[in-house]
Amino acid sequence: MKELTDFLNYDFTFSEDVHISIKAILLILATLFITSLILKLGRKLITRKLPNEDKIKFISLFSYGKWFIYVIIILTTFHNIGINVTAIFAASAALLVGVGLALQTLFQDIISGVFILIDQSVHVGDIIELDGKVGRVEEITLRTTRAVTIDNKVLIIPNHLYLTNSLYNWTENGTETRENVLVGVAYGSDVQLVKKLLLQAALNHPLVLKEPEPSVLFINFGESSLDFKLVFTLNNSFESGKPKSDIRFEIDELFRKHNISIPFPQRDVHLFQKKQ
Repeated sequence: MKELTDFLNYDFTFSEDVHISIKAILLILATLFITSLILKLGRKLITRKLPNEDKIKFISLFSYGKWFIYVIIILTTFHNIGINVTAIFAASAALLVGVGLALQTLFQDIISGVFILIDQSVHVGDIIELDGKVGRVEEITLRTTRAVTIDNKVLIIPNHLYLTNSLYNWTENGTETRENVLVGVAYGSDVQLVKKLLLQAALNHPLVLKEPEPSVLFINFGESSLDFKLVFTLNNSFESGKPKSDIRFEIDELFRKHNISIPFPQRDVHLFQKKQ
């Protein structure tokens, strides 16, 4: 019995102020084991009735939060068994500063991820535009957001970019979005006929919604053309490139049939001969 007691009381000394016994190590391990069981039980109770999307968000947040709880438990246990916690911090101050600087971006990502999960500004399935890149959100974690671009490339977005860049959520108000096609016609063209043909090109496409109706705006007297904007509504803005291309083909065909020309920029050059 005395040998067991001596074994448990054996100290590992790291410095004059920092030392730990085998008994303390076993106590810490037991405390962590019990804490782990309590956390698992708590997670099951909380997520049991949550919707699937909210459950995924909570588990993602919980996976990081539990490590913070473990650190608090360990430091509290150290203090209760007589280990000088202040001395540990003093001995590792330089290391902690270095680690903190190295993990600065990681902490920013996690904090941004928490904000995203709490205020729900972005959801799985949303179409977002960030820093000129567009993608459909597939997964949101505390550190990154994973999206798939229009050309089926995976886009990994560090969450801290949400704090430093403007985020456009194309589907925040629903899946319907207003799209447009710009076109210029030659001066002297019948503008009413141009308007009619542009509306016809939009209404002929099966993916263009009839409500709200497409419209045509006469936006400018350009340097070499009369500029129009054809505005229409699609139900899937993520794949708007194909319908807009189809409508441009249709416009070109209709303009050719009705002898409406699309001009190109021109410049008049005048040559003056120097008198002898």
